[in-house]
Amino acid sequence: MSTVIQSTAQVDPTARVGDGSAVWELAQIREEAVLGRGCVVGRGAYVGPGVRIGDNVKLQNYALVYEPAELGDGVFVGPAAVLTNDYYPRAVDPAGRLKRGGDWQPVAVRVAEGASLGARSVCVAPVSVGRWALVAAGAVVTRDVPDFALVAGVPARRIGWVGRAGVRLVERQGEPGVWECPETGALHDEKEGELTERP
Repeated sequence: MSTVIQSTAQVDPTARVGDGSAVWELAQIREEAVLGRGCVVGRGAYVGPGVRIGDNVKLQNYALVYEPAELGDGVFVGPAAVLTNDYYPRAVDPAGRLKRGGDWQPVAVRVAEGASLGARSVCVAPVSVGRWALVAAGAVVTRDVPDFALVAGVPARRIGWVGRAGVRLVERQGEPGVWECPETGALHDEKEGELTERP
């Protein structure tokens, strides 16, 4: 598979873009960033210095992924979604001096395998989004999201469960704590606020 980088994209020479990936117009990939195989970086998307991105990840148009974020394989980041990196953001220090790179400590957003972040959602670092979780469009994530959780709102709260297909799971009648995917038939078990897939 060939890699496609549009002429208007800015990819730092020290960044690594995996085979079969596509970087579209006006996207920027900063120094030491690593993208896996088969990724898509949409128009105007931003990938900060040293960000680590797995295989088959989609960053939709104008998604902003600030360092030191880490994205697992198969992650989806919707249009204009933001992964922040400063828990106490300020332009200046208490004395009024402009803050520079060494004047603050970046913190990470970590998004695990298969998870999706909806359009214009915001993940406020430090926070982790679990495997195959789904963050609704416009949600603001301020605490960790469990595997397979469907979260929505400001701040984001769990409103259900989703499976690998992204479809909301349904609790099986007469079997409390057993959740089924209407699309694939896959079963999941809920215990103490966590969901696990059955083999």
